[in-house]
Amino acid sequence: MKKLLTTKVGRLRLIGLLEGLSLLILLGIAVPLKYAYANPSLVKAIGPVHGLLFLLFVLNTLQVSVEQRWRFGTTTWKVLLACIVPFGTFYIDRKILSRLPSQ
Repeated sequence: MKKLLTTKVGRLRLIGLLEGLSLLILLGIAVPLKYAYANPSLVKAIGPVHGLLFLLFVLNTLQVSVEQRWRFGTTTWKVLLACIVPFGTFYIDRKILSRLPSQ
């Protein structure tokens, strides 16, 4: 866990995990509660948190891509696309981010 907090790739992986979880909570729990039971309180609470994590993921992805010299056409766009698709950040973490050398 300490390694995730001390390296830029580690922080990107951690933010990706949190962003993916927040998206699943938002889409799987909060939005159904909002529309099925007319209770938007969870969307109001989780929505801004997810938005902040989304922005942090995008900014950290761009920072790591510049520092690691990723080619946009082969790696960067896949990682950026992952934060839009449910379960995408988990897939990208396993297939790309976990294999990167930590700095």
